[in-house]
Amino acid sequence: MKKELKTGFLMMVALTVITGLVYPAVITVVAQVFFKDQANGSLVSANSQVVGSRLIGQAFTKPEYFHPRPSVAGANGYDATASAGSNLGPTNATLFNDLKTRVVHYCVENNIPFESSRPLDSFRDAGGHLDDVALVKAFNDEKSPLVFTPRTPLPADAVTTSASGLDPHISPRNAELQADRVARARGVSVGRVKTLIAQHTQPRTLGFLGEPAVNVLELNLALDARMPLH
Repeated sequence: MKKELKTGFLMMVALTVITGLVYPAVITVVAQVFFKDQANGSLVSANSQVVGSRLIGQAFTKPEYFHPRPSVAGANGYDATASAGSNLGPTNATLFNDLKTRVVHYCVENNIPFESSRPLDSFRDAGGHLDDVALVKAFNDEKSPLVFTPRTPLPADAVTTSASGLDPHISPRNAELQADRVARARGVSVGRVKTLIAQHTQPRTLGFLGEPAVNVLELNLALDARMPLH
């Protein structure tokens, strides 16, 4: 009995040391030597300060920057401690209204042509901003619902949230539709902005996995470096 207990105890100690100390130490050393950037969170720095990660999306709302995919992670979105999607089904009224209001906002802020059954000025608040509550009420008006139709097809990532709420990328098409707004805000030509988009478009992994994508943080940092605001 004592022999079995001694053997079991020594095995526990040995496995604890191997799997709890030696293995993590070896993996840490290998990661820091060969994959330091990835192991430390793929952090991005600007002016000697960490401004984010290539793997985590963050909010950009100013007109001179490209905007990320919508997020519902946390109260204000893009909260890395509350990664989540809306978990709303395709027939959910809240999801449907959210999508419609995002479409309106996207078209208005990016000067995308649209057709509307009512003037959008009637849905602006005292500050001149679109009132989402008023828009939703108009969309659900049984007698005369608001009909809003973009004349240009919008990419899905422009108006839908992801499962994580932290996507760092947008589609090239989404970036191109924002190019005019960014160019006007920075006082440069649309062609220069679109060239920068092309330079920061990542191809499919191994040439066939996934879709081309644009990292929003890296693109915005490139904008500040090459087309600074005056």
